[in-house]
Amino acid sequence: MRLVVLKEPGGEARVALTPAVAAKLVGLGVETAVEAGIGAAADYPDAAYAEAGVSVGGEREDLLAGADMVWRVLRPPVDEIRRMKHGAVHLSFFDPFRETESLAAFAAAGVSAVSMEMMPRTTLAQKMDALSSQANLAGYAAVIQAAALSRGIFPMMMTPAGTLSPARVFVIGVGVAGLQAIATAKRLGARIEAFDTRPVVEEQVRSLGAKFVKIDLGETGQTAEGYARELTPEQIELQREGMAKVCAQSDLVITTAKLFGRPAPVLVTAAMVARMKPGSIVVDLAAGAGGNVEGVVPGETVVTDNGVRIIGANALEATVARDSSTMYASNLFAFFEHSWDAEGRCFTIRPDDEILRSCLLTHGGEVVHPKFRKDS
Repeated sequence: MRLVVLKEPGGEARVALTPAVAAKLVGLGVETAVEAGIGAAADYPDAAYAEAGVSVGGEREDLLAGADMVWRVLRPPVDEIRRMKHGAVHLSFFDPFRETESLAAFAAAGVSAVSMEMMPRTTLAQKMDALSSQANLAGYAAVIQAAALSRGIFPMMMTPAGTLSPARVFVIGVGVAGLQAIATAKRLGARIEAFDTRPVVEEQVRSLGAKFVKIDLGETGQTAEGYARELTPEQIELQREGMAKVCAQSDLVITTAKLFGRPAPVLVTAAMVARMKPGSIVVDLAAGAGGNVEGVVPGETVVTDNGVRIIGANALEATVARDSSTMYASNLFAFFEHSWDAEGRCFTIRPDDEILRSCLLTHGGEVVHPKFRKDS
């Protein structure tokens, strides 16, 4: 079989294949080809791919048309989907709840499309969980970016000129990104508080040296996949009231609350931001999904009248493209290996497979995932 990886559009720095993973594919007997310059933005030169046994170069359209499987970070444009070989397999992040046109195009082209966001959170699929691997790095990058922008330092410092107090950091949402943000801020010497609607994460927060902020919201909890349940409007208002005081005392607030398939909840209002100190920073990791912070602009930094900077973070994991590519490529390879037929030297689509059943969107010329089929 022939596996192809193309350069990402729109300045995306991450790449879906690293030379190390490419060598594993070649070792399995997979003919692998990449577009020239594919890993340049992540510090992976073409020579490293060539050394791994990969074919480097060729026209983009020819590479796409000849591929039995395509790996990407982001979903492709519709016109590229139409150029793919009938029966090919495509792996990428997809955003399937909003990209219905792309879904229809994959089905019409007879391409089996796999959404990396839909990977199940099970022990078997843990190595394939690209959402978690990327969120981990986004949490790290959020703190590092804020520290670089801050006009103060994070650790306490005692000097002959006086004592500098540690920065106060408030993390809202203690999933993978939130936990990594806490750990990173702790390493930098900050004083950290964190909140989540799931009381079960309090122990994790405390184990990292942070204080868990308790707000009585009534009955909450988490889904079977480990995500926070959506709150009622009344619970959201109680949460905002409880967080307002903590935000006002904080030098950095990081929000991470995303609801897959739905807009992100607004947790930090303009009134709450107005109470924050001049020079404070807010990093909204949910900006691309609508934002947790009122007034956020995806991909931009907004400065409020009271001098608070609101960073509308879009895929902060891409700012550490070398390592995020390493983790993402490993996620893809784990998924590939799960369905690799060593004897037939082919990738086998088994719709009844536990993992494929969760993330396979189109197959055999139709939309097969129950969440997106029109007859479901």
